[in-house]
Amino acid sequence: MKQQRIFPGFILIGFGLYFYLQQKNIVLFQEFFTWPTLLMIVGTAFLGQGYGARDYEAILPGTILVGFGLHFHVVNKLEIWPDHMGTFILIISLGFLLRYQKTRNGLFQGILFLTLSIILLFYDKVGGYLGLIEGQVGSAWEFWPIVIIVIGVYLLFIRKK
Repeated sequence: MKQQRIFPGFILIGFGLYFYLQQKNIVLFQEFFTWPTLLMIVGTAFLGQGYGARDYEAILPGTILVGFGLHFHVVNKLEIWPDHMGTFILIISLGFLLRYQKTRNGLFQGILFLTLSIILLFYDKVGGYLGLIEGQVGSAWEFWPIVIIVIGVYLLFIRKK
């Protein structure tokens, strides 16, 4: 039986600290009184439930919430942090891969999202290095979203196990 006390415990401690520090108006923590911090608190509770109570299905939402919260905290503070849709897909892929470590389920989705995030994050650089933009391959490369749609339709409706 999975322990159901870890998730609410983390939530209550995290929200309690958040509101206490906000109430005391401590200048050191002023920039953390935002909604991304709340995302990170809930995500940390999911991760605590996932790893602490061995409820490994909670690892995926925990990673996504902590990752999104972290992203929104640092996107305008760190120059090297990418502000791109590929970052979100990379965080989701990390969640699937971390869950796969414990459940042996979700490797395909993790690798699929990782590949998609790499394509999105480095599309311009890879295309420039390979010279794909000028050639005929470049015009064919414009149809990669359609290829993704076709693979999705295949997985949903054609492939039966």
